[in-house]
Amino acid sequence: MRNYILCISIILLISLIKGQDSDVSVIKFKVGDVAPNWSLKTESGKFEFLKNWTVKKHRQLRKPSIQPDRHVVLFVFFATWCPPCVDQLQPLEEVYQKYKNDKIKFFIIDETDPDSDAPDTRTMLSEKNITMPYVVDDWKIGSRYGVRAIPTIFIVDKYGIIQNIRTAFNEDEDFMAELSGIIDPLLR
Repeated sequence: MRNYILCISIILLISLIKGQDSDVSVIKFKVGDVAPNWSLKTESGKFEFLKNWTVKKHRQLRKPSIQPDRHVVLFVFFATWCPPCVDQLQPLEEVYQKYKNDKIKFFIIDETDPDSDAPDTRTMLSEKNITMPYVVDDWKIGSRYGVRAIPTIFIVDKYGIIQNIRTAFNEDEDFMAELSGIIDPLLR
């Protein structure tokens, strides 16, 4: 809990320095809104696009000849310096393993500044046996989504509609059951 408070305090301080109000929730989007597209570099240097997997009804996916099926997409805004983000990795990996063969894509959106003294993302994920793919952001997408606290999870349905926004992580909750309760109906 102490680490969580420290993480939130840092984000509040950054928000105040930037002249923003102190609301730590997601401020730009809510459940039911269309998720803005993003394009982010993967660890291998290629780009991943949200619209490869989900787009609004009556629209085509970005490359339908290569990838014709719509997917649910779960992405989490994360940084290696954030203790709740790190604590959430293993439970999130368990959810990923449960669904990795279904029509759902998972992404860790890494907000760690590569020039900081924070732990290296690739090394941390490898040491913790996290196999979920990650993409690199520099708060451009996080800002576009209005993310003001991490970790923040977005779950987007097959038609690009935000179905759930989950901020923070509590070790005492049944993370798998909660996320499964959201994901299972979306996969039907």
